[in-house]
Amino acid sequence: MSVAGVDEQARARGLVEAQDKAVALFDEIVRRGLVRPGVRESVLSAEVRDLGAELFGTRRHWHKRIVRSGPNTLQPYRENPPDREIGADDIAFLDLGPVFAEWEADLGRTFVLGDDPVKHRLRDDLPRIFAAGRAYFDAHPQVTGQQLHAHIAGLAADAGWELGGAHCGHLLGEFPHELIDGERIESYIAAGNPTAMRRVDRSGRRCHWILEVHLIDRDREIGGFYEQLLTLG
Repeated sequence: MSVAGVDEQARARGLVEAQDKAVALFDEIVRRGLVRPGVRESVLSAEVRDLGAELFGTRRHWHKRIVRSGPNTLQPYRENPPDREIGADDIAFLDLGPVFAEWEADLGRTFVLGDDPVKHRLRDDLPRIFAAGRAYFDAHPQVTGQQLHAHIAGLAADAGWELGGAHCGHLLGEFPHELIDGERIESYIAAGNPTAMRRVDRSGRRCHWILEVHLIDRDREIGGFYEQLLTLG
């Protein structure tokens, strides 16, 4: 086996292990009941930061921590809506990018407080649409970024939602992924990206992708978010 092959295997293993730790972090967030009524988004963000340090010694995040609730869940990543207090019948999501050793993870999950059936349906549609998007990716070896984006948008519309941002995923390790224009469009699962997703990057490494599903209902002012590795795991 070539050195390049060994390096690719180690890289893939490192990315999957980092995601596994991020999943464990989310599991502990649930176990401790950190997403709760009466806590401000900024306070919850600090608690999550401290929990990552407690569990894994994690002190770095490769992108800003996102904690959004209520109408703030409509806003895409690049926005910075006003800090708000999570309510007793709210929907909220967390988008975290913790760095474990030299490996970065990118994981998003949605939480529903209360019994609102629409919010529960939104939360439950997120992993279902993610899985359908992954199945489409797996079934189309030459799929492009714009083709997968169009498919995800269609799945969202069929379920009665719309997408909440300009893209629905990105290459893992592209910094910063706030930028989505010009020559960098090929780094996103987005309309206008005609490049094949299965390729190597400029340094010759295999491209690994994060798939994001951000669904919103503008009339009800609610949104949800689900994100994890598309190409590994």
